[in-house]
Amino acid sequence: MNRSKRLVSLSILVASLGLSPMAWAADAEPVQNSELNRELFYQLLLGELSANNGDAGNAYALMLDAARKTNSEKLFERAVELALRARSADAALDAARAWQRAIPTSKEANRYVLQILIGVNRVSDTLEPLKRELAGSTGKERIAAISLLPRYFARVTDKTLAAQQVEQALVTDLGNKTTGPAAWAAVGMLRLSASNPTGAMDAAQRGGALDSQSDEIAILALNLMEAKVAEAEPLLRKYLSGTPMPELRMAYGRKLIDNARYAEALAQMQTLTLQAPTFADGWLVKGSLEEQDKKLADAEASLKQYMQLSAPQESASDGTATGRGMVQALLLLAQIAEQTQRPDEANAYLARINSPQDALRVQTRRATLLARQGKLDEARALIRATPETQPDDARAKLNSEVQLLREFKQFAQAYALLQTGVQRFPKDVGMAYDLAMLAEKLNKLPEMEQLLRRVIAEQPDYHHAYNALGYSLADRNLRLPEARQLITKALEFAPNDPFIIDSLAWVEFRSGNLAEAKRLLEQAYANRQDAEIAAHLGEVLWTMGLRDQATALWRKALDENKDNDTLQETVRRLRGAL
Repeated sequence: MNRSKRLVSLSILVASLGLSPMAWAADAEPVQNSELNRELFYQLLLGELSANNGDAGNAYALMLDAARKTNSEKLFERAVELALRARSADAALDAARAWQRAIPTSKEANRYVLQILIGVNRVSDTLEPLKRELAGSTGKERIAAISLLPRYFARVTDKTLAAQQVEQALVTDLGNKTTGPAAWAAVGMLRLSASNPTGAMDAAQRGGALDSQSDEIAILALNLMEAKVAEAEPLLRKYLSGTPMPELRMAYGRKLIDNARYAEALAQMQTLTLQAPTFADGWLVKGSLEEQDKKLADAEASLKQYMQLSAPQESASDGTATGRGMVQALLLLAQIAEQTQRPDEANAYLARINSPQDALRVQTRRATLLARQGKLDEARALIRATPETQPDDARAKLNSEVQLLREFKQFAQAYALLQTGVQRFPKDVGMAYDLAMLAEKLNKLPEMEQLLRRVIAEQPDYHHAYNALGYSLADRNLRLPEARQLITKALEFAPNDPFIIDSLAWVEFRSGNLAEAKRLLEQAYANRQDAEIAAHLGEVLWTMGLRDQATALWRKALDENKDNDTLQETVRRLRGAL
């Protein structure tokens, strides 16, 4: 053995006995109350030397024998570590149990026993260690310990048995108003991981009955929402009616966004920023939703508030933005400045972004500013000149250039460019979908339908393709039963999407079901105040003879989206210039 390995062994030996290195000095004071004698020292040194030489069995035996002689927790722990290093779970469990017998009050020994049993999937033997793990803890300490239990069993195979064992271990807590909600939440999380959402929901309701303001039950409810358990949301909303943790209201808001329930998400962010005005992320999400709804002044104020709160943590020493949230805020602010005819301000926002991974997004926004000045060729060159540092950058650059051409109504050029992209990336269904949408713009309707059917065949859960094909048929008043079937299929994948609901309403309108079309469009518009939804709702109102309502709606929509083609065409066709 070389000198460095000998030093490592001696260091481990010293640490095992809890001795200071100075205790080995010749002139050091004798260690008081130490079990270390010449024979034990030799035994420990031999054990560590055996471990370093790869003789795990001898090292383990020597260390466990020394631990039993001294009742040293550190030596017992070292014996367990040596067994685990040798991948001998049985030996590790024997050492941990010997430790537990020698020092029954040791929480660390019990924790090792529990973790080893779980690691070898002996879930049926975990009940007593679980009880000992919780023994003696009360109040917040006990709640924290209970909340950790589902993590212990994350990798076991029999999660149903794990849920049962934890429930038995917590039997004295389940009716307790203080610890009961956390106990039911732990049981519920384990039931959910065991693919038992009904049992998990029952646990959530039982815990919520003890305390509707329990953070733990709210977290379980969020997980149940993720698992599509509809009954969990009322439980969560009851929690949110009190004084919830800001992080949990934020998590709920994000789930609403994921489910395309934008208006409800915005309402949650408005409440969040009122209740917790220093919670920065609330302002960022609020601003993003406001920008999406074309409430540009509100969005700008929200985003600036986010930046004021986050700048110290997400900015470099030169004042440029490095954090993800700050980058997103600056990109949105640049977009708002661009939309409100403030190009210099937009460029100033973009100049503050210091994030190589966002270089293409920044260049795309700069390209849009150039295109607005009539410099479309320069704008395209700017995107193409962006360095490619990631494997997907070539595809992203092509998509950005196509989007730029679409935004400035250069549909033929966008179509030709995207055709090359589909040839380069034949497995990219999103690119094929975008090509179909450009084919529609160019009135290449058979090609559009062929491309959309190809997308559906290659990715059956790509709901945008079902919706686009169904809407295209409905808009042309063709094959309405098939259009309804396609759009209904899209709604199965995204039941709250306002654009798909708009498409279904258009089928109802073409079918003469005006009242149902109006109901669906009002639902869609309440969730997303989009110009095309406004155009359709206005047309239905106009057809029903509610022309004042239609005119008022169109005026509002034109104020916010004066360049939208569908809105302009609808107003010209039905009302003339407003």
